Amino acid sequence: MTSGTSPAPTGRRILDSAILGLLMFDGALTAVLAVLFLPTYLGSVAFPISALAAGVVNVLLVLGARTVTDRASMAALPLVGWFLGFVLCMFGGPGGDALLLASPLTLVLLGLAVVPAGLLLLRFASEDAVARGNSARRA
Repeated sequence: MTSGTSPAPTGRRILDSAILGLLMFDGALTAVLAVLFLPTYLGSVAFPISALAAGVVNVLLVLGARTVTDRASMAALPLVGWFLGFVLCMFGGPGGDALLLASPLTLVLLGLAVVPAGLLLLRFASEDAVARGNSARRA
């Protein structure tokens, strides 16, 4: 008797899922650290070095996720984790304090951390679409 359901997950699939979960957690941790170090000053000028570092780390996390999965939507999980951590930092704490203020540095952090990894994901998605189109053409 055959079943229409997918086969039981193998050890490799479980390991890949665990790695993607850890990369998503790393994305959230990167967001929290980037927010904490956002008000860093270089002399008397606010210099958002954590925004640049978050952009580089997000690209590396997406590249790491891409080694585990072929789907661009699953490779986006570290970026989803980063965004969830960013949104979590927007809420006030129990004393009414907020980590992210309504300042231009918040937009700089959002742009520099998300845009490079988003462009990389767009490239992955377009490569996947071209590969699917080529395989459909051959069939």
